[in-house]
Parts: sequence; structure tokens; C-alpha cells
Amino acid sequence: MEDLVFFSIGGNLGDRMALLEETYDFIDFNIGDVVLQSKIYETAAWGMADGTPPFLNQILAVKTPMTLAQIEKEIQEIDEYYGRQRNGESYQNREMDVDVLFYKNETHETPLVVPHSKIAERAFILQPLTEIAPDLKHPITGLTSTEMLKKCTDVATVKAL
Repeated sequence: MEDLVFFSIGGNLGDRMALLEETYDFIDFNIGDVVLQSKIYETAAWGMADGTPPFLNQILAVKTPMTLAQIEKEIQEIDEYYGRQRNGESYQNREMDVDVLFYKNETHETPLVVPHSKIAERAFILQPLTEIAPDLKHPITGLTSTEMLKKCTDVATVKAL
């Protein structure tokens, strides 16, 4: 598990299932071999207003020779393709969002913050992550995915499809 990159992919606009499949294919072709994938989960929009369409989310584990900087360029390509603007504003509706959760058990502050800073707060990440990598340890806290999920205070319903 220490040589894998874990991605969270998801969106709440358009044909959500088809967009997940398209993004999976992009990552598998352009970044590396997807070796593990969670079920697809539906959750309410985290941190967004009531009435916002729910998200479909999935976690992918990828074996890749790419550096984090190379991966970031590929993610920018995905963002550009789907018209996403990463402008630091609050959470937004989107066709697709791709985040690097973990990069080969390493920590990085730039260009991306890895591990992702909000992992421990988000059940929609932890539940599918625990499904495919229950013993994966956070390189800073030392907690496993399972332990983080048990401590998570996010009460949003995360429903496997």
C-alpha cells in the first residue's frame, strides 16, 4: 500500500455515473494502473446549502511512476476539461472533482498538500477508503483508515450504490 497513490473522485452535476467512469478511465490511462477501487457512494453535498444535488464519490488506488507534480498537471487537465475553477472559494457544484488523498505514504506541502488536509473530517472519503484499504496508515497521525472512520464526527449518510 505504501507505493500507491489514493484519489477521491466525485461530482454532483450531469450524468454522475458516466463522469465517474470517464474519470476512472482517464486516471487509468494517463496516471497509472488502478489497482483498487471502492464501490460508488452517494452522499449529500458536504459543506453546501440544502437542496444541492447529492454527490457520487469513489476512491481509487493507483500504482504510478509519476511524481506528485506530474500528477498535479494531469489533475489540472481534468479540471480544465470539466470547467472546474480551483479559486479557493467555498465548495461548489461540479461535474467532477479529483483530489489526491495520499501519495506513496509521503507528506508534501507544495504544490499540493498531501495527505489531503480534510481526510479525517469526511465520512464520504473515509467509508470508501476503509472499504479498500482498512489498514492504510496516515503518514502524519499514524491512524489507520478504520481508526479515522471510527473517530470521524461527520454524520452525513454515505450510501453505497
